[in-house]
Amino acid sequence: MPVTVLLVDDEPLVRAGLRAVLDAQPDIEVVGEAADGAAVIPLVRQLRPDVVAMDVRMPLMDGIEATRAVLRTVDRPPKIVVVTTFENDEYVYQALRAGADGFLLKRARPAEIVNAIRLVAEGESLLFPAAVRSLAAEYGNARARADMDRAALTDREAAVLRLMARGLSNAEIAGQLVVGTETVKSHVSAVLGKLGARDRTQAVIAAYESGFVSPG
Repeated sequence: MPVTVLLVDDEPLVRAGLRAVLDAQPDIEVVGEAADGAAVIPLVRQLRPDVVAMDVRMPLMDGIEATRAVLRTVDRPPKIVVVTTFENDEYVYQALRAGADGFLLKRARPAEIVNAIRLVAEGESLLFPAAVRSLAAEYGNARARADMDRAALTDREAAVLRLMARGLSNAEIAGQLVVGTETVKSHVSAVLGKLGARDRTQAVIAAYESGFVSPG
């Protein structure tokens, strides 16, 4: 079955461009479009997309609030990729903290757009650029550090989290640690459970905010 995608952006040309790129792939299908975050929830319930590609800045309901609304009210919510013009936009970071699974620059090359959708659909986070990692570090606080300490990650779990923070996939982590992919999946699940993180992205944010990983 193809990965189904809902496009949400107030610029028709952006939606048209994304649709052209994604519909050209045999394993991806754009199933709907919306011009504002306020229209997302009914469309998600109707179309049940695997991924929502959502502009972070929209006039009525922005991508941050729309992300929160979807995760709060939709049963088995889709993966969410926020789409932005500027990679150092604090809105992007707030959307990630709200539960988005990754982000995509509007100026990204077609191959990068396709890869981003596939990665998020598979449950693997996107690589945060240096600017977003720096923003995460700026939000560091004592509570985040205490939560990380309480998690009491094993040495192997800590190594997996550091590689996750670098944006590596499960297969790439397995190669780095010379273990099987299923073993990595088990470690990732343990990390998420100990940190109380919904997904990989939230775990990586916790790693940066706690100082467990530095943005350098």
